[in-house]
Amino acid sequence: MSRLEYISCRMLTAETGREAPDDGVRFYNAAGWDEESIETYKARFGGFGKGVHAMPDSYRRLSEGDDIQIGDYSWRVVVGSGHSPEHACLYNEQLKLLISGDQVLPKISSNVSVFPTEPDGDPLTDWLTSLARIKTLVPDDVLVLPAHNEPFHGLHARLDHLIRGHERALTRLLSSLAVPKRSIDVFGSLFARKIGPEVLGMATGESLAHLNCLMGRGLVVAEPDEQGVLWYRAA
Repeated sequence: MSRLEYISCRMLTAETGREAPDDGVRFYNAAGWDEESIETYKARFGGFGKGVHAMPDSYRRLSEGDDIQIGDYSWRVVVGSGHSPEHACLYNEQLKLLISGDQVLPKISSNVSVFPTEPDGDPLTDWLTSLARIKTLVPDDVLVLPAHNEPFHGLHARLDHLIRGHERALTRLLSSLAVPKRSIDVFGSLFARKIGPEVLGMATGESLAHLNCLMGRGLVVAEPDEQGVLWYRAA
């Protein structure tokens, strides 16, 4: 696997059995979570390691542009980012196949989130940049094998659609910030569904990804109130 994926998995599994850190509590308080939601976060913290096989103590690194042999065929490593730090897709020119994993999905957009470990991160810019880059590295005539839904053709059109969709969401979000809002107040600008407690963490992370992207573009500023809650407004 790629280096950042390996390190990230080791980090997540190392949290098993730990209490939720104060940084995480401050992060979700700043997002506007109520006490009940924060208590749920504390109770669930460290659960990742309980749901995965133990990580190996060593690994073989995959890097952008590597060619790896699987059976009779050579596969080129094409790295994306945003959804996860260093997502390795595999492209086979001879078979005209792209194993896209979670980097390119046919019906939904992969979750792109900010997490307490990097509260000022800008994964959405990484995501948009890597989608545009994949279009230059992989031709349009491949059959794409995604991690969710069915295999599909039309890679370039799908990449364009994903990029346009997020840019439209950023435009809607910016328009809504004429009045200051917390990150939990902008769900309606980004999601077509009602956000319940079961997806509150993912929705908050994705909202922050869009807000941090707009801040990186100089279009939005954030100001904390006396309780440490961040309020975002158009610059």
